[in-house]
Amino acid sequence: MGDAITDVLSWLESRDDIHSLRAAVCDLNGIMRGKRIPVEQARKALEGKLRMPYSLVGLDIWGEDIENNTLVFGNGDADGLCQWTGRGIVPVNWTAHPTALVPLWLADENGAPFLGDPRRALARVLDRYKALGLTPVTATELEFYLVDPQSQRPIGPVSPVTGRRLDSDAALSIDEIDDFEAFIHDVCDACRMQGIPVDTAIAENGVGQFEINLNHVADALRAADDAVLFKRTVKGIARKHGFAACFMAKPYGDRAGNGFHVHFSLTDAKDRNVFDDGSDQGSDIMRHAVGGLLAAMAESTLVFAPHFNSYRRLRPGSYAPNAVAWGYENRMIAIRIPGGSASARRIEHRVAGADANPYLVLAAILGAGLIGIERQLSPGDPTGRDGQGIQPAKLPPDWASAIASFEGGAHVAEIFPATLRDSFIACKRQELNTFALNVSDFELETYLESV
Repeated sequence: MGDAITDVLSWLESRDDIHSLRAAVCDLNGIMRGKRIPVEQARKALEGKLRMPYSLVGLDIWGEDIENNTLVFGNGDADGLCQWTGRGIVPVNWTAHPTALVPLWLADENGAPFLGDPRRALARVLDRYKALGLTPVTATELEFYLVDPQSQRPIGPVSPVTGRRLDSDAALSIDEIDDFEAFIHDVCDACRMQGIPVDTAIAENGVGQFEINLNHVADALRAADDAVLFKRTVKGIARKHGFAACFMAKPYGDRAGNGFHVHFSLTDAKDRNVFDDGSDQGSDIMRHAVGGLLAAMAESTLVFAPHFNSYRRLRPGSYAPNAVAWGYENRMIAIRIPGGSASARRIEHRVAGADANPYLVLAAILGAGLIGIERQLSPGDPTGRDGQGIQPAKLPPDWASAIASFEGGAHVAEIFPATLRDSFIACKRQELNTFALNVSDFELETYLESV
């Protein structure tokens, strides 16, 4: 990485307005955690000489240590090495002063990958594809809401053009895109500065809801990096424009949820799409991949829906799936095979919410697809557009069931290393127990004097 480090340091020297950097790793909840360091320490960060606790990646959503976590109490909360991921410096222009992010991942003292790091989990899956001479080509779609940051509960933002508060759905409204053009332009501009391949932007089916798609790349680690950085960018630019950006799976109980849809295909050593056999149905290898996705879906649901709020999105009668099913050109089910040119044949995975960790989501999807390919699993008959042929298997209906399914899952045990699985389960159990101790205002209003 010598030349890459030299390039980064040269870029920093050209930016005399940047005085500090953010050196950070991504935790299991998809939150970036790390340090503000002076720009003079850039070489130290890039050369892997920074240290941070292993436990950093396993904190709960509130940033608390996990009770009885062996990474804290079993080893004295020891530090690991922070290695640069090799991603170029990521400029940040929405803070009070310009800065830049140095993306890191954790390693053991001897330099070996720390297997509790979610980015390492995805890298392990990709190594298995590489051994087969296959490369996943991946694209992501992330939905989010803009909300009024002054309100304790989410409400639509005020249009910068009309001065009126948004209060109705506006699916694919060009007028709404135009009204928020300044925000969208700044998001796309910031993404281009960071090398994030932004594509189309649309007004989605909720009040102040938008979707910005990222172009496909033949590097799934980079695609996951892009998704993590994209969420951070949208939140930062939103604050700059007087909004808050919300990637919760279901911020409004009666409106559309925020999804995180993943498209992927596979290319061989000659850059041929192995999902394309010239037919509308796709190749056998594609259907085997679908078979693996279906086989692992229920036990992977905790990855796709990792929070208490996530299960408000996975409800019947919505665009979010709740059954283990697949089909062609059907957005009502979990696995969709889009139409179009056979050369672009791909799989769309529609289960994850925008609140999920992109590294874990891509590891779960690509890992399950690989299991299906290696074992030549059959997906069964596809579900028709009218819903006929849908399989009876359902996704776990709630958080506790998903935790139990993940813990006992044979497929996720093959995809994710034990260190990460144990930490993820402990984290989710602690979060679940914390929610169980908190009584909502609605519960009190309903039951306080009526029962």
